[in-house]
Amino acid sequence: MLARVGPARAQSFAGKQIRIIVPFPAGGPTDIVARPLAQMLGDALNATVVVDNRGGAGGSLGAEAVARSAPDGQTLLVGTVGTHAINPALYPKLPYDAVRDFTPIALVALAPVAVVVHPSQPVSNLADLVALAKRMPGRLNYGSAGAGTPGHLTGEMFKTLAGIEIQHVPYKGSAPAVTDLIGGQIQIMFDPLQSVLSNVQADKLRAVAISSKTRSAALPSVPTIAESGYDGFETTAWWGVFAPARMAEAITATLAGEIERIVRSDGFRNRLELLGVLPTAISGDAFSRFQQSELAKWGKAVRDAGIRID
Repeated sequence: MLARVGPARAQSFAGKQIRIIVPFPAGGPTDIVARPLAQMLGDALNATVVVDNRGGAGGSLGAEAVARSAPDGQTLLVGTVGTHAINPALYPKLPYDAVRDFTPIALVALAPVAVVVHPSQPVSNLADLVALAKRMPGRLNYGSAGAGTPGHLTGEMFKTLAGIEIQHVPYKGSAPAVTDLIGGQIQIMFDPLQSVLSNVQADKLRAVAISSKTRSAALPSVPTIAESGYDGFETTAWWGVFAPARMAEAITATLAGEIERIVRSDGFRNRLELLGVLPTAISGDAFSRFQQSELAKWGKAVRDAGIRID
């Protein structure tokens, strides 16, 4: 009887339209995660699932739109480490509460931040980079996709831990930062792996470390920051599905169950792993606890870096 509960509940979505709001422009890292998820969720629920890209204000506009929607399971958000862990500390007038205004459904993917350099730099590993920075205090620049992004904050946390002085150069997105790194205008970049992976594979950039607990299947020869002499260091970009607050438990359970099955499937894994993104399924109270720990970690990083965006 229990085996029939999930499919029976899933049928309540049959023929309906579900809107998944991606709070960033099409083609970006969040969109890359959301598109296959939307397609597979539509198939699983026998529903029409559409992706609605609503970029702006670091993801806050799209997140606010979901927070103000009806909690009927038909409007969902692919939230990120930015919208649900960093922004609450970064924006003093955030138009939503990252905890109270949402029903957390499931974590779906993680990606490490990569530390990359121009191949002309005399750097083959993280120790070389730290040594170079100590020989040239304040003269090396590192780029990121913008102030308060996971790359920026990872760079700030690492330079404090390593005792080095490198200057942050914020860009409006990953693409212009990568262009300047390849062109030699900056020397280092901290950014989620999927944004730099193709250029590392083409030998246009050199990856010296990644910030996750374990190595990435996309670049298995690149060590983690932790195993490079900084034990315990770990940061990841992440993506999870949220709904408006006060959604019925039955609807939440149905969506969480179907999303977990999708995330654990070979089809979803094959779509993302080659891009440097690791499918990771966590739902229920475990996902809520994960978010709380991330709010504490990234909130401290924002405060320590002294960043505020009005």
